[in-house]
Amino acid sequence: MEVQMLSTKLIKPSSPTPSHLRTLKLSPIDQLFTYTVKPSAICYYSAESSSSSRSEDVERRNRLETSLSETLTLFYPLAGRYIKDSHSVDCNDEGVEYLEAKVEGQLSQLLSRRDEMIYQLVRLSGGESTSPVASIQITRFDCGELVIGVRIHHIVTDGFNAASFVSSWATASREGIGKLIFPTFGLTSFFPENDLPMLKPRPPPKISGTNEVVTRRFVFDGAKISSLKARAHDPSFQREPSRVAVVTALIWRALMGVSKAKHGRLRTSLASHSINLRPKIVPPLPPLCCGNLTTRYKARFTADDSNGELPDLKELVGLLRDATKSIAAMPREDMYSTVIKARNELHEDMEDEEVDVFLFSSWSRLSFHEADFGWGKPVWVSKIHFPADQIFLLDGEGGDGIDAWVGLNKQDMLQLQQDGDIMAFTCSV
Repeated sequence: MEVQMLSTKLIKPSSPTPSHLRTLKLSPIDQLFTYTVKPSAICYYSAESSSSSRSEDVERRNRLETSLSETLTLFYPLAGRYIKDSHSVDCNDEGVEYLEAKVEGQLSQLLSRRDEMIYQLVRLSGGESTSPVASIQITRFDCGELVIGVRIHHIVTDGFNAASFVSSWATASREGIGKLIFPTFGLTSFFPENDLPMLKPRPPPKISGTNEVVTRRFVFDGAKISSLKARAHDPSFQREPSRVAVVTALIWRALMGVSKAKHGRLRTSLASHSINLRPKIVPPLPPLCCGNLTTRYKARFTADDSNGELPDLKELVGLLRDATKSIAAMPREDMYSTVIKARNELHEDMEDEEVDVFLFSSWSRLSFHEADFGWGKPVWVSKIHFPADQIFLLDGEGGDGIDAWVGLNKQDMLQLQQDGDIMAFTCSV
């Protein structure tokens, strides 16, 4: 099975961007990300709700392009170009990269080989400043099945906004542009930048060379997660642990075991998770405020308090819960400094050779799974995962499970796959 590229072009906004919106100044948080980092989302649509006739296929392709062009009038920075020297986006309406491809076969065949085929489903465009801020690839299958891959440079948006863009495009395709909530750009107008602390550079990865890193997907289905929740529940918890919390705790514990086997002793470790700051900021921001508005919280397990034994799941869930609560309501004037200080503290921990730092991110419950372009919701959503020592959590097929994409060096990955809890609660693919 091979993905055959058919065409490449630029899709521009259907209406020109007003002159007063031509330049988008990036916020200090946006500037924490390099232009080479490009989060992706790939939505897979089955034949059950897809059209199969040629005329309907042509109509659907035209509708996708037209609705994308209309949506870009609202998400206009995505059609612009990044200007590195001024830390800004020139909203010049040059357009997003739009590729069409086809696969001779059925979506079910691709899904049976999804982990080797996924990298052909969204373009990995260059990181130079002249390249489009966003790239979109439409891959068609026999019988009208479809895959939509979207990549947006992280310096412009975070996962929450990427999901909002895909959801808005889907709504425009299904119901028309009049149904959309207007996004707001320009975070710098909401947050003062006075007296910001200096950002300490991120230390180099402790894994030397990306060739030594492998990525595996561990699938937690709904039934296994229910069992995990029961195991992790504690009477002191006011409510049931979330899916993300129990999966994070189980992977964290398993990685502690890998580290213990490697070093001969249990080590202090951190589980650091990304979190959307929008609901935390006071006074509240507009409903769809675009840009990077995330930070990281960290849960710390101290090995000296454990007598050398791995903690149980309840303890780790409790640590994660306490860490989440530490991200309280945040006044706008404190937002930038708080995020930069949190980054600096994390970088200090990552420099400590006696501490293991495990980086988690989650797109669970984002709106990608609701993206109905007019032929039903996707049967699965994935993203591109580059070799890196990180863990990324997404909703699994059916919506009640979790797909955990774990990056580790090869030897540690072999050890992780043999962990008793990993074997009991997941299937590795």
